[in-house]
Amino acid sequence: MAKDTAKHPAAHVGVGAQYDTTHVYVAPEDVEKFVASFLATFGGQSTKQVVATVTPTPSSTTSQLLQTPVGTVSLFGFKTPIPYPFGAERTGYLVTDMDEAIKQARAAGADVVVATFPDPIGRDAVIQWPGGINMQLYWHTTKPSYAAFETVPENRVYVSPERADALARAFVRFSHGKIVSDESKAAGVEIGRPNDTYRRIRIESAFGKMTVLVTDGHLPYPYGREMTGYEVANLKDTLAKATGAGAKVLVEPFTSDRRQSAMVQFPGGYVAEIHAAAK
Repeated sequence: MAKDTAKHPAAHVGVGAQYDTTHVYVAPEDVEKFVASFLATFGGQSTKQVVATVTPTPSSTTSQLLQTPVGTVSLFGFKTPIPYPFGAERTGYLVTDMDEAIKQARAAGADVVVATFPDPIGRDAVIQWPGGINMQLYWHTTKPSYAAFETVPENRVYVSPERADALARAFVRFSHGKIVSDESKAAGVEIGRPNDTYRRIRIESAFGKMTVLVTDGHLPYPYGREMTGYEVANLKDTLAKATGAGAKVLVEPFTSDRRQSAMVQFPGGYVAEIHAAAK
């Protein structure tokens, strides 16, 4: 793979982690509650809410960005049924050139499950990585400019042992990233199984951080339901803000891999992992 890359260097299509969002879908009646709770927990602000068609076939949703110092959410409150396969894509990644990004994604081993289509402010496509990981790519007609994060969130993906290596190879090739750790016997407490171990791969690139959790799928709730891990300065303080703003702690804090972690569910159902460096 390294030799192929050297012979045919491809342009970096990633822009920066602050342009990558977690896609959160909630019922329209939960939108305001989710916004209030999420921003009270992490700080930041929301862009103005608009009603738009963000799919290639007819639909209608409220749409807004929640921009916090520790991660960004693209929030959708669909007023119509959600066209397939939307709702299954976990993240939206900004690219410098949509056609080049699609070409590179295919070359790296991704499947294009929704071909490029226009939206009100640019172009989008949905791709799928080995292991069934869906991701939206987007490009804006007017180049956005967002402040860098204080801490970079992690995209948390769960895959089977059979597809983990293929996913890691494909995503590293596409993102021009690197595997920063590959732990074959990570502590099972991280997936709700304190008596077991599992494999954990951490990847970093221009698109931010990705943590690949390689499991047999025997996962107690809510593990596997969380899409993003948010790094905060003080976990206890953040959880107090979250619960004070209507969120529920689903997994109480525990320490592993030099971090304190917990799982939280926000109004509307969105589940997030939140962590801080262990002291």
